[in-house]
Amino acid sequence: MKDPVAELARMGTEAAGQVVRVDLGPFRPYLVSHPDHVQQVLTAQWSNFTRDGMFWRPVRRVTGRGILREGDEWVTARKILQPLFTARYTANLAEDMADAIAERVHGLEVHAQTGEPIDAADQMTAIINQAVVKVLFGGRISRDTAERLAPEFATCATSIAFRLLFPFVPYSIKVPGDRAYLRAMNNIDEIVYPLIEQARREGASEGKTDLISVLLAARLGPDGRGDMRQVRDDLVSMYATATETTATSLTWLWAVLHEHPDVSARLHEEIGRVVGHDPARPEHVPRLTYLNMVLQELLRLYPAGWLIPRQAVSDTKIGGVPIKAGSQVLISPFTTHRLAEFWDRPLEFDPGRWTGDGATPRHRYAFFPFGAGPHSCLGQNLFRIEAPLVIASLLSRYRLTVTNPQPLTALPGASARPKEQIMLRLVPIERSTRS
Repeated sequence: MKDPVAELARMGTEAAGQVVRVDLGPFRPYLVSHPDHVQQVLTAQWSNFTRDGMFWRPVRRVTGRGILREGDEWVTARKILQPLFTARYTANLAEDMADAIAERVHGLEVHAQTGEPIDAADQMTAIINQAVVKVLFGGRISRDTAERLAPEFATCATSIAFRLLFPFVPYSIKVPGDRAYLRAMNNIDEIVYPLIEQARREGASEGKTDLISVLLAARLGPDGRGDMRQVRDDLVSMYATATETTATSLTWLWAVLHEHPDVSARLHEEIGRVVGHDPARPEHVPRLTYLNMVLQELLRLYPAGWLIPRQAVSDTKIGGVPIKAGSQVLISPFTTHRLAEFWDRPLEFDPGRWTGDGATPRHRYAFFPFGAGPHSCLGQNLFRIEAPLVIASLLSRYRLTVTNPQPLTALPGASARPKEQIMLRLVPIERSTRS
């Protein structure tokens, strides 16, 4: 209970990737971490390992039906949403995304001038939220509305920790986090439903490509008589997908840079050389090679999607271990990314392992921060543009120092955010210093 994410990783690494039966009293899921087994569950036999069972219940209370479901609901949702998250489509959104990020980063100037520390998690969420709202919602959500929406999603993501650790507890029994979760879920609905209704009245199906318009056109049809709840579920699911991974990863980054001043110095040097003092633009991203190595290593050690639950449909075997139908299988990138068989010095943060010359050939499924197979995360292309733009825009203007360094614990929610607060002080970088 003190550090369940790390404890799960300890179980898997001490077993050297063998299947582990986790004893949670009346509930005993299987921990699967070897890349061969990950490949079997997520790709080779993916249809026999579905996103069902008690681990999914806390998440689906807010996301409902759609992209996080199975069967026809998932197929339909994926067909509708996938075109909005291709590499080509997200690249077309990059300029607008860079503008939104630059605007938000500029707004931090007041904190830099006063020296007042900022909360890393809150500010990373706010920056990512503004960028996602602009590029995916086409200006349909005002900044004030977006500011209200972001913390509600963060509450949902973090308040389900108890339910994830004890998924067998009936929902008739109230547990820590339930009240905050339900309040946040109701607040999300109070914001989202009016947005959908307003878009429907405006004729959202007439050639518009923002997320709400695409969903309304696909789900309601020309007569507008479809299921508004389904539109709401799709919208909520994709908003969470597009924001949570990036905001969580960037929150961990600042603690990592504090612990590795050599990495921080090299990162500042590259950003100063490539970007200069101005906000980062999309054309800078391919040239920020070290920054992208840092992000790869960050995703290895601190993958936001720390737990991928599955339920076996029929009897099978994993690594020679019989798995009966109905059994829960837990895949944890947090665990697999730390297996010594596949990673040299697995607990050491080393961006150098991702260089072209230094990268060691490894199993395809030794690294899967966005999942794998048919259910891989749709938002990964967005992350690969969004995250470098945020980091480069911040570090082109400021030096960020952690004011309260401390050991961090991963909170086992929908994503693995740091449980402890990370406070940052922003020091402006003078143009003369850059030059």
